[in-house]
Amino acid sequence: MLSNYPLSEVEECFLKESGVKEINTLIPYLTVDNFPKLGLMTACRFLEWASNNPDGVISLPTGKTPEFFIKWTQFLLENWDSKKGKAIRDQYGLTNTKKPVLNGLHFVQIDEFYPIKSSQKNSFYHYVNKFYIDGFGLDPEKALLINSDEIPLAEGKHFTEVFPDYKVDLSLRFREATNKPEKLQQESIFLIDKWCGEYEAKIREKGGIGFFLGGIGPDGHIAFNTRGSDIFSTTRLTETNFETQAVAAGDLGGIEVSANRLVITIGLDTIVYNPEAVGIIIAAGEAKAQIVKDSLETPLDNVFPGTVLQKLKNGRFYLTKGAASKLTDTVNSYYKTGEWTQEKTERSVLELCKKLGKYASRLKLDDLKADPYTSLIPGLSENTVNSVIESTIAKLNNGIAKEKDEVLLHTGPHHDDISLGILPHITNQLSENSNEAHFSVLTSGFTAVTNTFVIDTLLHTKKLMDDNEIQMVNYEDFFETGYKLKTDKDVYHYLTNVASEDPEQQQRGLCHRVVRAIVEVFDVPNKEKLRETINDVLSILKNSYDGEKNPPKIQKLKGMIREFEEELVWAHFGVKVKNVHHLRLGFYTGDIFTEQPEKQRDVEPIVDLFRKVNPTKISLTLDPEGSGPDTHYKVLQATAAAVKEWSKEKDLSELRIIGYRNVWFKFDAAESNVIVPVSLGDLSVMEDSFTNCYLSQVNASFPSYAHNGKFSTIAKRTWVSQLNDVQLLLGKDYFYQHDMAKVRASHGLIFFKDMNVEEFIAHARELEKSIEGMI
Repeated sequence: MLSNYPLSEVEECFLKESGVKEINTLIPYLTVDNFPKLGLMTACRFLEWASNNPDGVISLPTGKTPEFFIKWTQFLLENWDSKKGKAIRDQYGLTNTKKPVLNGLHFVQIDEFYPIKSSQKNSFYHYVNKFYIDGFGLDPEKALLINSDEIPLAEGKHFTEVFPDYKVDLSLRFREATNKPEKLQQESIFLIDKWCGEYEAKIREKGGIGFFLGGIGPDGHIAFNTRGSDIFSTTRLTETNFETQAVAAGDLGGIEVSANRLVITIGLDTIVYNPEAVGIIIAAGEAKAQIVKDSLETPLDNVFPGTVLQKLKNGRFYLTKGAASKLTDTVNSYYKTGEWTQEKTERSVLELCKKLGKYASRLKLDDLKADPYTSLIPGLSENTVNSVIESTIAKLNNGIAKEKDEVLLHTGPHHDDISLGILPHITNQLSENSNEAHFSVLTSGFTAVTNTFVIDTLLHTKKLMDDNEIQMVNYEDFFETGYKLKTDKDVYHYLTNVASEDPEQQQRGLCHRVVRAIVEVFDVPNKEKLRETINDVLSILKNSYDGEKNPPKIQKLKGMIREFEEELVWAHFGVKVKNVHHLRLGFYTGDIFTEQPEKQRDVEPIVDLFRKVNPTKISLTLDPEGSGPDTHYKVLQATAAAVKEWSKEKDLSELRIIGYRNVWFKFDAAESNVIVPVSLGDLSVMEDSFTNCYLSQVNASFPSYAHNGKFSTIAKRTWVSQLNDVQLLLGKDYFYQHDMAKVRASHGLIFFKDMNVEEFIAHARELEKSIEGMI
């Protein structure tokens, strides 16, 4: 395969570093350890190509995916001849490459929402201008851009006049217009179609795209060519599917907006029109593993748009190891190279159970010998399966062992991460009085709160004030010190009315907390100023476009709403407000690319929390590859740095680190060393607490691509799926006949990894190394 597709010097270097010996996919691929390293590889290949094609045609992606591609490209250009820059160039095949000058390149914008004002900072037009035209020093005169404001429409009107609700009905392409506005819209749609054809023609007049870089969506979409797109498609105005809308929700301010917004996108044939083009798809994380496998191992197929790169001799997929984890090559390499471990035995036996549809206890030695992977188990015998069963039981015993006299610090990057990851395990811990529990969410989480939610809450707050239903504002010292007091009372009031099923009083509890937050954030001195401030915030939000970055004080207000929600969840179990710590790390800014964690700003607050709580166990989301949202791995970096810093002043040899995962990134049963039973009651508690407490999230404005609804439903499905896997190993009767009621009641399982400090630091180290040259 490699000889049929000669690699560039850069690619040869990364291939050698990856240790991959054989590639048997229909499109070549390269792998790296994590998301930041993916950006480095892509930047090196781009600069290599640009140096050899100074007036070539490029098309580069938008969104969060290219964060480190952009950062590494800029770093290398600025440090081409510095010591650091030369070291990187020497390591990755750029030693003899002339420093590229990018202003001769012709840029082609890949896609855009339609309609959207080009001035909006969440438009791709703005993104392209900021990060590529300005950021890379490209010549705007040589760029083909998609500016919704400038696409001609009927009667010379602007899209706000033709499509005042921002909805474009594509059925007007095929049916008769029924009134004058529809006639205007129909003529405009045909004009947009004409513009798209002209855009396509301009790309082809340039000889087609010479260097294409794109991400891949969970459904396999390339650009906005969703699953099922015509392999010969060209630039067009089109609808999207739910998975794509869910991914775009973060850009547009919620699924409510993205579900009703069309897109203009180049086509699959546009990407491969130039047969000499370098076409690269980048993908990070295990969530992308199945679509990557389908795209690389399936012959040309419109169900998997990425297969179109089979048409290019320079077509490539650049992947993190997690994204490549389901490739047949990767699975073969995992089992056939390196030391054989117990994890390999467990994984291969479970996979064989799935393949054959058999419980482990019914596997015969001949089954094990006939399988390409279990046949590799050293000392293969009738006892092999028993060793896997015993190992799995030991993990389950770890999960049901009673913990006593522990000081527990559960942390999460976002609000709801802890609950969605290990809530049933925590409820077990909290049932033991000798344990002390603390909870800390490390970022403000304000981006998950929509403007609409805040507007509705503030309008209700004003009504309650009019009705004198927020009486605390009448107390003489409220605006000086009183607003800081009795926060536990807000929580208790709210949950009492959850119990009594009184939604009006629940809303009143939320409004009480919002008033306290406004007084604190805006330094409000009296009732008159309070009302004025609420009106000011309402005015700002009502005049903001969907997805617009809020001013810092409104960000803080939104974050405090999320903090109240987190306090509500843990108050279910009697945890006091003072034991829920809100760190609001400074790297989390709401920008498209959040900053890297800094020691003074982001690490020291975590160390201070460690000193204050003095935990014996710390839980955290273990996402060393950067598979989930970028906040996950940045929080992991900061936490790992804090643990190392704390270890300089305290002996941490007894400290345990609990690495959990949730809806973004899952453990395989063989990877984990603790398995916790989940009962129907546990599932109900998690679902109910999510629904009752995460008020801003119940309507799922920013849903997972995997489910159009609450994240709690995805967590539940994950836990149930994990039980199904373990039942293949242990048998269903192991659970319903078990001596312990907790195990008999199991209808789901949680997997996590219990580590010492050294093991945890090792997990985080590669991520740290991958960006240390850049910061």
